[in-house]
Amino acid sequence: MRVTVREAAGLLSVSEKTIYRWIAQGKLPAYRVNEQYRFSRAELLEWATSQRLNVSARMMEEPEEAAAPTLEEALRVGGVSYRVEGHDKPSVLRSIVEVMPLGDEVDREFLLQVLLARESIGSTGMGDGIAIPHVRNPVVMHINRPMISLCFLERPVDFAAIDGAPVHTLFTIVSPTIRAHLSLLSRLAFGLRDADFTAMLRRQGTREEIYCQARRMDDVIAQRALRRE
Repeated sequence: MRVTVREAAGLLSVSEKTIYRWIAQGKLPAYRVNEQYRFSRAELLEWATSQRLNVSARMMEEPEEAAAPTLEEALRVGGVSYRVEGHDKPSVLRSIVEVMPLGDEVDREFLLQVLLARESIGSTGMGDGIAIPHVRNPVVMHINRPMISLCFLERPVDFAAIDGAPVHTLFTIVSPTIRAHLSLLSRLAFGLRDADFTAMLRRQGTREEIYCQARRMDDVIAQRALRRE
């Protein structure tokens, strides 16, 4: 996720001067963190495709994955936190980033800034008190395993959700690859359509209850995939 100006120039096969010119013209999607520009690899690819630019083959490269992560695995890695503090959207997102089990190599302030940038475009509130903070494209960072961090808030907060209801439950997905991110997002979306899964979230079940429900969702998805084969 933390692509520098030099790396962006290499991926887009242009000079650094051209990168700065595109930023000044408001053409290239960029984030300013600690007085330096950073880019999302996924957003760069999307932008380059829309501009019909010739890009480096390295733009398409992703680490090999043994298998798509399951919802249960990702939740166990990301963890479940209760009574997370915050009185508004920015303070809630800061608290969430602080409790996520990220390694020292991950820039938490950068992650917070891109989450805030996404919220400035439009709310990630899904309705029924649930939000899935994310940027326009997957949050891809230098971590070993994909994770979903589930946070229950100390008090509901207005997220300008589509149904107007304040948010009390937030899922944040962080992944080393775009493929894993999209797989987890689809599994989570499936779970949020399940009555038992959402009922458990409303009563803020225990960690083991949450992992059990996630395992059930994974089993249902696997069974449906087998029936399609």
